Formats: sequence, C-alpha cells, structure tokens
Amino acid sequence: MSEEILVNVTPQETRVAVVENGVLQEVFIERSNRRGLVGNIYKGKVCRVLPGMQAAFVDIGLERAAFLHASDIIPEPNGERLEPGGQSESISQLLHEGKTLAVQVIKDPLGTKGARLTTHITIPARYLVFMPGENSLGVSQRIEDEAERQRLKAIVSSLDDGQGANGYIIRTAAEGVEEEAIAKEVEFLHKLWESIQERSISVEPGNVIHEDLPLTLRVLRDLLDSEVEKMRIDSRETFQRVERFVERFIPELREHIEYYPGERPLFDLYGVEDEIQKALDRKVQLKSGGHMVIDQTEAMTTIDVNTGAYVGHRNLEETIFKTNLEAAQAIVRQLRLRNLGGIIIIDFIDMSVDEHKRKVLRALEKSLEKDHAKTYISEVSSLGLVQMTRKRTRESLEHVELIREARQFDAGELLVLASQEVVDRLLDEQSTSLAELETFIGKPIRLQVESLYAQEQYDVVLM
Repeated sequence: MSEEILVNVTPQETRVAVVENGVLQEVFIERSNRRGLVGNIYKGKVCRVLPGMQAAFVDIGLERAAFLHASDIIPEPNGERLEPGGQSESISQLLHEGKTLAVQVIKDPLGTKGARLTTHITIPARYLVFMPGENSLGVSQRIEDEAERQRLKAIVSSLDDGQGANGYIIRTAAEGVEEEAIAKEVEFLHKLWESIQERSISVEPGNVIHEDLPLTLRVLRDLLDSEVEKMRIDSRETFQRVERFVERFIPELREHIEYYPGERPLFDLYGVEDEIQKALDRKVQLKSGGHMVIDQTEAMTTIDVNTGAYVGHRNLEETIFKTNLEAAQAIVRQLRLRNLGGIIIIDFIDMSVDEHKRKVLRALEKSLEKDHAKTYISEVSSLGLVQMTRKRTRESLEHVELIREARQFDAGELLVLASQEVVDRLLDEQSTSLAELETFIGKPIRLQVESLYAQEQYDVVLM
C-alpha cells in the first residue's frame, strides 16, 4: 500500500490530506485564527492570591489574568494535591504574590473570564499522555482486555527512567501496538520535556514556554510511520519548521519529508479538491455501478447501499454480495473523509447466505483497522442492518467547509440555498446547531428554498 500525506498551507489555514494508492482517505483542516490556548504551557507570575477562594490570579501575558485553583497545584516538593473542600495546604502556603511558575491552560478564556490553569503538566502524544513529576500509571478504560492492559503497563514501566518520577496515561490507540513504537514515543516525550524545561528557564514571565503542536506537527507525530512513503509540504517555511522538529525529535523520519515547489497547487495535482467536493454529496457512486446514499441527522448517520445498474454475471445473490463487499470498503473511506461520528446505521442490501454476511462484516472490520478513530460495530441483522459507533475528534467536513467560506471572504452574512426538505430540517432538528454555527463564525446565516434543487444540492452565497 502506497500512502502519502499532503500539506497545503495558506495564511488563513493549513489543510492536510491523507492519500492511499492515489485515493483521498482523510482531510484535516486547522484555521490560523481559531487555534485555542488549551494545552499551551506558560511561564506565569502570580499577581493576586485569594485565600477565601483557595485560588490565585496568574499573569500569563493575556488580556485577562488567568485563574489557578489550589486543587490544580502540585505542592513543592511532591506534596498532596488539595481537593476542593479538603484540609491540605492552603493557597497561601502554596503561592505568594510575585512567584513565577510553569502553568498549563486547561480551559480557554470565555467572555469576561480568564483562562483556567493547572501546574499538573500533561503532554499528549499518539499512544501516551506524559505527566512529568507525577508518579502514576493509568490505562484507558476503553482497553478492556486485562492481559493487554497489563502488557502495556509493563512496557511503559520498563521504558521510564526508573526513578518513578514521571506519570503516564496509556491511550486507547496503544492497544495492540508493539513495544518498539511505544519506546520511540517515550523517547520523543522525554526529549520534548527536556526542551520545555530549558525554555522555561530562559523565557520571561508572561510568555509561552510550549505551544500545543500545530496541525502539521501533530500529523507528523500521530500519522507518519513506515507505511507512509512521503509527506509533501507546499510551504517552504512550514517545511523548514518540520525539518527542525524531525531532526531534533524523530530523525528516522527525515527521508520521508519533502518540499513541493511546483507551480500547480499540490491538492489539484492529486485531485484532492475534487474529492473534497464529492465528499459533500449525498450520493456516492460505487465502481460496480451500485451507489450509497449518506444522510446526516442530529441523532445519527444512515448509509443506504443500493445495487443501482449493477446486475452481476451469475445471479442476484452474487450481485448483492459483490455490491455489499465493495460498499464495506467505500463506507470506511467516507467515514474517515467526512469525519462522521456518533451512531452510524448501515443498511446493506439483504443477503440470504450467512457466509456472505460474515464476509461483508469482516471486510468492514478489516477496512476499519486503518481508521485512527475508535469504532465499534455490531453483527449484521436479519434485515442487513449494521449499527456502529465512531468517535469523532474534530468537526465534520461539511461544518469545516462552511466555516472556510465564511473566513475566506469578507461577507456580512451567508445565504444558503437548498431544497425545501433541507431548509425544513435546518430550521427544525438542526436549529440549535445552526445557531451555534452563527455564533462561531460571527455572521448571520439565512436560508432560502430553491424548489428545483434536489436534496443533495446546495449553494452558499456570500452577501
């Protein structure tokens, strides 16, 4: 399998496309002006202690002072954490005005409230969350097999520096992962923590010590492995930043990184732009002549598989089986590409042969092994229905594309032209989501019915 990662950078946003054997599988988008502060580590300076609230205000260089509660402070040296309402050390014993300390943002500023802070530093990676200075080892509850839990705990315990001074949370993605991959990640986390400590000494209070990695470096950390042939980047500045990051932390990946200087846009070269537009269509054609219809509602997503013009060569059962088999692989690609999450109901065409049902389900499970999101699927019911769940970790592609339109152009409002059925749904079932989206982009969204539009047709007009 040939896999490539394409990175397209503009001043407004960064887009990352995962392409397998020339076919787009996933798209990640991060807008430059919408990156939050959660996860960032600052060198803070205590500007006010509030004994009555067991809290303090800390200046981290933002417009408003940030809030730090005593229960979010690791006492020095290695004292017990103060629980809300507890009788451990008071805030006056832990902090004093003018004290400097490293703090991490756990909640973004909102309205008149400043950011919420903690001194319990956590650094997430692909398989682990690193907690320097905390002697603990936890495993995600979603790893249910006890033998696997013990295997992972034994691996991580043996890889640490042996002093027991660091803590780890083993993430769901670590399930079934070989020791070598986990060892590389522990090494990466330790190097990163060393660089954070070095910077914490040199920076002045009120400045960032460490920012959560931008999209390109997160993809590099989480997705780039031996199966990826190349990571192509169309921005020289971003490429140079990636080069520095790789040389310091993961030098074995250097040969996989490549700068793309071509005049033709990188996403056009690979047909990514066209595939993104196709991913917003309701109907998805299958190579065999069959098709799938994907409908998203607030409660769930339904995928209906149809034979279409495909009639097969032998009989109807073979036609149905081959269509369902092709659809099983196509469905996983659509889940990843559209980033569909929550409850998903797949309506395969009814199959009368039990062996065919098993093979279709196995094909679905096999394809899902490539999906980085956590999934769970049930057996095929007598009606050919499969119920599954998929954890969504970012906005759906439809949501992101609408926001892209709003951010890219200076428009007073957005006018969405769609069929009567779609407008009715947006005003009824999706009214809350629509209101949240208006607030998020800071522009009103107006709906207009176009009687000649089919359900899958729509236009976004910038007013």
